[in-house]
Amino acid sequence: MFERFTKGARATVTGAVTHAERTGAGSVTEEHLLLALLDQEGSRASFAVAALGLVDHRASVEAALADARRRGGMTKADTEALAGIGIDLTAIVGRIEEAHGEGALEGVRKGRRRWTGNPPFSREAKAILEKSLRIAVGRGDRFIGEEHLLLALTANSGVVADVLAERGATYAAVERALYGDGGAQQDRKAG
Repeated sequence: MFERFTKGARATVTGAVTHAERTGAGSVTEEHLLLALLDQEGSRASFAVAALGLVDHRASVEAALADARRRGGMTKADTEALAGIGIDLTAIVGRIEEAHGEGALEGVRKGRRRWTGNPPFSREAKAILEKSLRIAVGRGDRFIGEEHLLLALTANSGVVADVLAERGATYAAVERALYGDGGAQQDRKAG
């Protein structure tokens, strides 16, 4: 699959590894892929990201991702579902951090490197890479570009998709920014 990645898509994956290493994460996650995409310039995906205003809101994107890490990776839907049955996630996180320190649920183990070479990709990050292939094939593209990675990030459920959607970067909005109104017809096959 990686032989089909464009130079920009490979740079995004490499950038995601760099973000993971810099933060001491145990694996490369969807979050790292998003941050690496936000770093890219001069591509179709970077144009879409800029058109949707994500570059201007990078600080709020990073803050929302940090907040989700603090909640142990729970999405807003997860938080609301728990609240619906009387569980206040904010209170639980507060009590855990009171007992174990701030960021106890983040899952970052700084200073304890178990892997050699590059960190492994999380199951969710691998799913994004696989979804980007399906999107590219569904569009009839013979390559996997940054734009396919961006679409895949919006297509999967989870914290990254939530953070993007809160800033107006839904799958449909990203698709319109990338391909105009005619692009939606072609991508229905990618599912």
